[in-house]
Amino acid sequence: LFRSTTLWSLLAGIYLISAGASYLYFSSSQKAAIVPVTTTQVTSARNKIDPSLPKTEECPLNGQKYTTVERSIWEGRRPLTVMIENSIDARPQSGMSKADIIYEAVAEGGITRFLNVFYCGAAAEEVKMSPVRSARIYFFNWASEYGRYPLFVHYGGANNFCPSCYGGVKAPGSVAKEVDVYAAMSKAGWSNGRMGNDMDGQSNLGVPVLTRNVNRLGDTPVAWEHSVIGSLDEAYKEAAKRGFGATDKDGSQWSKTFTAWKFIDDKPATENVASEISFEFWANKPDFDVVWSYDSKTNSYKRSQGGKPHTDLEFDKPQLTAKNVVIQYVKEKGPLDRELHMFYEVIGSGKATVFQNGTQINGTWKKATQFERTKYFDEKGIEIAFVRGGIFIEGVPSTNTISVK
Repeated sequence: LFRSTTLWSLLAGIYLISAGASYLYFSSSQKAAIVPVTTTQVTSARNKIDPSLPKTEECPLNGQKYTTVERSIWEGRRPLTVMIENSIDARPQSGMSKADIIYEAVAEGGITRFLNVFYCGAAAEEVKMSPVRSARIYFFNWASEYGRYPLFVHYGGANNFCPSCYGGVKAPGSVAKEVDVYAAMSKAGWSNGRMGNDMDGQSNLGVPVLTRNVNRLGDTPVAWEHSVIGSLDEAYKEAAKRGFGATDKDGSQWSKTFTAWKFIDDKPATENVASEISFEFWANKPDFDVVWSYDSKTNSYKRSQGGKPHTDLEFDKPQLTAKNVVIQYVKEKGPLDRELHMFYEVIGSGKATVFQNGTQINGTWKKATQFERTKYFDEKGIEIAFVRGGIFIEGVPSTNTISVK
């Protein structure tokens, strides 16, 4: 009887290990174990998400707390960064309310663009990301902070390729060397033909990850360049095929080279509250002027741009909010070439202002190399800890000023 029982226990153990999809639920006194799942098990895991479960699991990107089931989903993946455009005719965008961290900076001509970082907040449901647009070198440098090989989704980018040109490259002066993001990605080892962590709709990515819908905003068609829609779930499936799941090709966890920020719980200010933050990126471009309004009830900041609330087209059209708003002052150069590319220095150091808990913290930012994490410090040189929740980083030209009320 002992041998029979042992045999069945052994077989059961082998089955559970090979399946890799078992879950232990919360009870009144016990927390579920963390069991990472593959992308093919995501739907099954989502069906087991119970809103009443305690949120005890910290997102390594922004410190927000989630359930163990949500953590089991994100632990089977790695951060996915995606370029989202901000042209007036492309608004509202899709999926931005589910990003853990968002970066904004000018692409060209005073028109800004976003780098959305998805990981924890997108675990519970499928996210459509739109409109996906082309990459810029400084967004690539920011994306490089999320492990050595984060997923980088975009549709084209600044480069010198030209199949119809003599020698296959554009004429000198078309694209400045320091803004050539394709060359930078190749040097970083992200391209690797069609099998890299660089996921480019112009060269190695298509349906079902990226599709087009000119009626994404309704009956009036948008221009072709505003129509690219990305599926986060399909992007993760494609990433797994390329060998970029939770681990790198050498078997090490994606987070081996990732440095997490410090996080703190909410502690709203009761006096000297900074209730409104406003600024422009470029003069005479009011459609891209930003206002962040502090909401004391939620201890968060609500985003408006161009005089209108900035909303997400999906998920019942919520207004974008953040627990932390970072003004990162960056040196501006350009236009540098005939294609009018700009360059913003996000490697090095500069001034920064962080808004959280209704307060204003003046300080600096530092990022020594491409793959190191940007850190933010107060005036005493102490690293600033972020309030758990959404983080929005504004790459504002260093010569600009902001208004705080």
